[in-house]
Amino acid sequence: MSEHFDPEERHEAAERLRRAGYSEADVQREVTELEQKSATAARIFDLRRIIGGLFVLYGVILTLTGLTDSDAEIDKAQGVNINLWTGVGMLLLGVFFLVWLWLRPASAPAPPLPAPEGTPSD
Repeated sequence: MSEHFDPEERHEAAERLRRAGYSEADVQREVTELEQKSATAARIFDLRRIIGGLFVLYGVILTLTGLTDSDAEIDKAQGVNINLWTGVGMLLLGVFFLVWLWLRPASAPAPPLPAPEGTPSD
């Protein structure tokens, strides 16, 4: 999943900077910095991290609750320690999301290719 700006957005941002008096090198540096910040934000707010973290948190809470349930509470659920089993299931799902994130992190955008010499850039 690439986090590049589409070419139209990149061109518009570059034109605004040029009109504001920035040099071509400044424009390229600013656009590159914005793309890097966008990619960093995408990695930080990856939904797998948020979902996995919440499932692990709630799984720990339910598992601890299930471990401390009384016999009366278990009897209410027809003899099944529902808090324990639901907590374990949530823990497994949360760990799955976090392992998935670790094994397949959000890809960083590829650096822009330099323009061939003698050709005008955007």
